[in-house]
Amino acid sequence: MTFDSVVVVGGGLAALRCCEALRRSGLRGPVRVIADEKVAPYDRPPLSKELLRGEWEPDRIALRGDSLAPSSLDDLDLDLRLGVRATSLRVAGSAGTGGTVELDDGSSIEGDAVVLATGASARPLPGAPDLDGLHMLRTLDDALAIRADLAARDRLVVVGGGFIGAEVAASAHTLGLQVTILEALPVPLSRVLGDEMGTALAALHADHGVEVQTSVRVDGFVGDGRVSGVEITRPDMSTEVVPAGVVVIGIGAVPNTSWLEGSGLTIDDGVRCDDALRAAPGVWAVGDVARWPNPLFGEEMRVEHWTNAVESALHVAAAVTAGPDTPPVPFAPVPYVWSDQYDDRIVHVGRNRADDRVVVLHGSIDERRFVAGYEREGRLVAALSLNDPRRLMRYRRLLADGSSWDDALALAAELA
Repeated sequence: MTFDSVVVVGGGLAALRCCEALRRSGLRGPVRVIADEKVAPYDRPPLSKELLRGEWEPDRIALRGDSLAPSSLDDLDLDLRLGVRATSLRVAGSAGTGGTVELDDGSSIEGDAVVLATGASARPLPGAPDLDGLHMLRTLDDALAIRADLAARDRLVVVGGGFIGAEVAASAHTLGLQVTILEALPVPLSRVLGDEMGTALAALHADHGVEVQTSVRVDGFVGDGRVSGVEITRPDMSTEVVPAGVVVIGIGAVPNTSWLEGSGLTIDDGVRCDDALRAAPGVWAVGDVARWPNPLFGEEMRVEHWTNAVESALHVAAAVTAGPDTPPVPFAPVPYVWSDQYDDRIVHVGRNRADDRVVVLHGSIDERRFVAGYEREGRLVAALSLNDPRRLMRYRRLLADGSSWDDALALAAELA
């Protein structure tokens, strides 16, 4: 048996790379892509950096095939439906058929295989009012609206000190704005990287004169039609209104799964899949929306980063091309994320917990150039670099091999 027709729900990086891999592998049947945005697939990382700063225009972030000519969308022979939203999925439940996707224009599409690539949306701040100048960043339209506001204002407040918020803050500082980051945690990124490394990365903002206020609660926003400040409460219960000409809320992302209610799939902070990314017979999830047990790390995870979108898309395309009678292959990647802030590059690989032991293996925090390793129960579980990505990649290979902490120390001695 083979999957002769494929429906891909989503129009981002994971969707396009999956389609490209399907065609490259020889699939000749119809590939239908449902995308709720009205623009062709584009790359998201530049939204908070080059595009936000006005260095790039939208045509430069349009996604091209990684091995095809600039006309790759035409070359892929896709039925690309832009500005159409999927509203429900009826899973066929048999080994040979994926299901039927209902659309908001009243039509439906059936596929032998269905790939869920709906990604995630910016997490809203409860109670945030509808004011001009108050933004979230997830789409091209969001980035262009923020860019226009930054060009006309001189003060930005970012709510949230994660990677996206930090990148927006760095870009706005480069444009000459006065910038304040408001973070609810005592240390930004501590839940992901631990206190020591979170403190080290937060210091980059202090180096550039960006104010970072931590352990603060955002109570509301002030402004008559347009935002003019953010109301906060500090741990000592003192209050303040932080002036703002522009506010960007960056407090995480929510997987786009509401349309799958009633589908029979298991939804739990994403689409829960098996270790091969299968959500049901003939149905897979890729990218930000997929939650699966990664056998390399022995835990369930959902990864919202660029590299995972590509790697999961290629994995699922291979499974679709192989057909329903081929035994599933586990998806066991090493998570990889990078962030460019000011002139610094941060790269993190692996899967650590906040309480894992962390050791600086190369360089030093004070020099703003280092590689740190995370150890748990005698095993290397993650590594982080600031301005030393080349050495970090050697540790990524150790992680892929499931190496011990002693192996990491031996590599550190070799690279010293």
